[in-house]
Amino acid sequence: MTKKEKFQLVENYIIEHQNDYYRLAFSYVKNKENALDIIQDSIFKALNSIDRLEEERYIKTWFYRIVVNTSIDFIRKHGRIQAMDDDILHSFLPEQHDLEKDYDLYEAIDHLKEPFKTIIVLRYFEDLKIDEIAEIQNENSNTIKTRLYAALRKLRINMEEKVQL
Repeated sequence: MTKKEKFQLVENYIIEHQNDYYRLAFSYVKNKENALDIIQDSIFKALNSIDRLEEERYIKTWFYRIVVNTSIDFIRKHGRIQAMDDDILHSFLPEQHDLEKDYDLYEAIDHLKEPFKTIIVLRYFEDLKIDEIAEIQNENSNTIKTRLYAALRKLRINMEEKVQL
């Protein structure tokens, strides 16, 4: 595949899945402008490293990895920003029902350390398979399963503590 074909492929893919990637970035920073900055930086990084994309079938995990890493880098550089635009949150979270009812869950997920948060977000909000998450995280599938179960345990404990309060 030529470089021009790769650029076209990446461009079409990003446009087709732009809401998915925006939602992923937003899940990290909870702010429209910062999420858009992350997406812009991710696209820039993807186009600069397009030679690393060896096969078309890896584009999904390749770009997810770029967005996740860019989001984590953004948080490290700028700290957690909690400003939340409710209209944006309502429009991009899957299966919107009662957000107030789930606030404690979203807050608990937000307080997980990396890579636990990333695994939860990718598995349950982006509906990725364990193997895809393993590829994005550059880890073994069994490691991802172990971390997923550990993250779920931490969430359960955190939620039980909130219920008891």
